[in-house]
Amino acid sequence: MRLGSRSPDEFIQLLNKKNEEIQQNFLSKMLEKTKIADVKVMMGDSTITEQKTFDPNEVTNYLENIIQKLDGWSLQNVSITNNEDLRRIFTKFEITEGNYLISGHLSLQFHVLLFYKPVQRVIDSQKELAEILDHTKKQEEDLSNNSDQFVLNKLKEMGYKDFDHQKLFEIFYEDEEFSKRVYAEIEKESSEEFKKLTKKKNELIKELDSLLIETYQTSSVLIDDTRLVAGEEGCLCTLDIEFIKNNNREGLFDPRKMSNIVKDNILKKLEQLQEQINLK
Repeated sequence: MRLGSRSPDEFIQLLNKKNEEIQQNFLSKMLEKTKIADVKVMMGDSTITEQKTFDPNEVTNYLENIIQKLDGWSLQNVSITNNEDLRRIFTKFEITEGNYLISGHLSLQFHVLLFYKPVQRVIDSQKELAEILDHTKKQEEDLSNNSDQFVLNKLKEMGYKDFDHQKLFEIFYEDEEFSKRVYAEIEKESSEEFKKLTKKKNELIKELDSLLIETYQTSSVLIDDTRLVAGEEGCLCTLDIEFIKNNNREGLFDPRKMSNIVKDNILKKLEQLQEQINLK
């Protein structure tokens, strides 16, 4: 049973109220931990501008502090997903009370924007890279446009006579070592100047990658599981209570069958979680 779901039961309504308090407390903390700062960055066209960002380490440290102090709970280490421009910092935890399992999920989802560091080396590297690309463009185009036939000719020189384009694809797909040997032979045909320029080009691309800076943005809103999966920005705070029967979890149960002791202890555990969320 997801807390926050409608129920006429008085105890569930009490838990829903506590859940709402915890969510608001968590949202307030996320607003604090994602405080925005301005940072100077360089655009791809060398324009220097200011970009708003926050420090994800503040969120990570905050969640780690929570789970370190949740005594008696089964805890999941704070994790960070890294799916291109979308990231999520999260932790999960659970604890049993009688035949009931309380589980929680805290997370922040945010987007990553890439810029260059505002340093002269970025401009110099881009200029040098552009000059190399101009020098190698014609040879790369020729190689790309005639690559299949070029490979077939090379194979014939190596003693393979009966290859067509389809057979070439199959062999290269199935035998990686063979394809490496063939392309190694082809590479020998390239001029020394082209090899040097290609090597320098790769070095410059790698250097430019090292000069990238990440900035982070999120929204100061609570989201649910559906919006989380859809990739929306925001923070998630969910709590579930399930009935354990024959080692199986059941989300539907009759709260009227709970003893008063179990009810009191469940409420105390939620208050324990709330206390840790509110700590600095």
